Amino acid sequence: MRLSPSAHLDTFCRDRLPPQDQWPEFRFDLPELGYPERLNCAAELLDATAARYGQDRPCLLSATETWSYGETVRRTNQLARVLTEDFGLRPGNRVLLRGPNNPWLAASWLAVVKAGGVAVTTMALLRPREIATIAGLTEPSLAICDHRFAGDLAAGAPGLATLIYGGGSAGDLEARCAAKDGDFTAVQTAADDVAMLASTSGTTGQPKVAMHFHRDVLATCDTFSALVLKPHRDDVFTGTPPLGFTYGIGGLLLFPLRAGASTLLIERATPAELADAIAAHGVTVLSTAPTAYRAMLAAGKAPSLTGLRRCVSAGEHLPRSVWEEFRDATGLAILDGIGSTEMLHIFIGSADGDIRPGSTGKAVPGYRARILDPDGNEAPDGQPGRLAVIGPTGCRYLSDERQRVYVQHGWNITGDTYVRDADGYFWFEARSDDMIISAGYNIAGPEVEEALLGHPDVVEVAVIGAPDPGRGMIVQAYVVLREGVAGDETMVIALQDFAKKSIAPYKYPRVIEFVAELPKTISGKTQRYRLRQLAEEKLQTAP
Repeated sequence: MRLSPSAHLDTFCRDRLPPQDQWPEFRFDLPELGYPERLNCAAELLDATAARYGQDRPCLLSATETWSYGETVRRTNQLARVLTEDFGLRPGNRVLLRGPNNPWLAASWLAVVKAGGVAVTTMALLRPREIATIAGLTEPSLAICDHRFAGDLAAGAPGLATLIYGGGSAGDLEARCAAKDGDFTAVQTAADDVAMLASTSGTTGQPKVAMHFHRDVLATCDTFSALVLKPHRDDVFTGTPPLGFTYGIGGLLLFPLRAGASTLLIERATPAELADAIAAHGVTVLSTAPTAYRAMLAAGKAPSLTGLRRCVSAGEHLPRSVWEEFRDATGLAILDGIGSTEMLHIFIGSADGDIRPGSTGKAVPGYRARILDPDGNEAPDGQPGRLAVIGPTGCRYLSDERQRVYVQHGWNITGDTYVRDADGYFWFEARSDDMIISAGYNIAGPEVEEALLGHPDVVEVAVIGAPDPGRGMIVQAYVVLREGVAGDETMVIALQDFAKKSIAPYKYPRVIEFVAELPKTISGKTQRYRLRQLAEEKLQTAP
């Protein structure tokens, strides 16, 4: 695939793309995906949408303020001028973004991309060591940071020029923007110039950085959002994933802007507070994780969710029991989906009458998915294997040898074990590294997790394969119990007996440990590798 002439004067990203023979195959089968050679996705998402649907429509919302589309255009233009005039930002320079979900963080992403820069999305709660890792990989020339999170940034990336916002000082971002007029012409980047660098959330310990083009950003809007989610201009979006997480940047910024809708950006909320915000602001489209749906019901907040039209779940497998419990309490059918940082957003997921509870759904229009056997051949329906995907987006790691692992023979190999049925629905089995082989039996950890989640005293659970001298591996469960419930041997036996009633006896958890909380990434994914490390350490220290 020949790349277009780049608008980037700083060639860092082009220089660090993987060799094209290591790229996945890209498919642009839908007419919606025929993008022009020159394309600035931020200008298309914001400026073009404002011109199409009206400057006065609400755009970015918070608990205390509302920015119209016109105001958002003006502020992002002012910010782009600050970046280029005050800080000398050149097309292709990377800008690290750090802060909780709020309008200024969203405006910063848009302004960086408008100015031809490359947005390096990060989680607000990263610690100095983690910041140093990402900064070392992406080599940003500038950071834009919420004043409350500047300390760890300075410790993790000392000497990095930083534009602070929210502190009210004379030199902060808001004051600098006020001194600029609202005129700015977006840089005419190439559709295949890099717009954003997104680091994986570290479920396996070492983050990777995915490189996404301007056309990729629009492609995920014009496939999953437009053709499955089907948002309306009058929708109000909200959710819990950070904008530093690709699930969040899509569901809380890209999708509403592409549709001319508005988005409520919440910095932090308990499940009960999230439900209250949904009711107070008339939210109609929600994106969050399976645990949040269950927690809102546990908090008695089902009546606050009646205004919702769409509920999206991603980031972790959605257990059928959670789907059914939520449907029974609210009448709403959660739209499950699987996406990845490498693919940018959801590539398998179904809505409305196409939902089959417990299934992730069908391949999103524009994408193709298949199941591969151990030899790399397509597996027959009903046989588990590795999930492989191609479409208009795909994996391009920044200078990372693991590109060869994720992309094989043109397909993106997601690291998930799935089964496809005869009707084309995909059913999650486990992350490929979470399959447990015990005494010759293949056991999918999520199936055991779902069995335990059915117990009324279980709040959260993660299941791993722990090393065992006799069986090779045994099923071990880490369980968070409801407050006030004792995690003793009686409860262990009760949970084991409970599991045996819904799954084959050989799958039951032979070891159960009770914990106050599960280790998670900042994006909310359970870090099962850390649990495996704990199990291995315990075995090594056992007498």
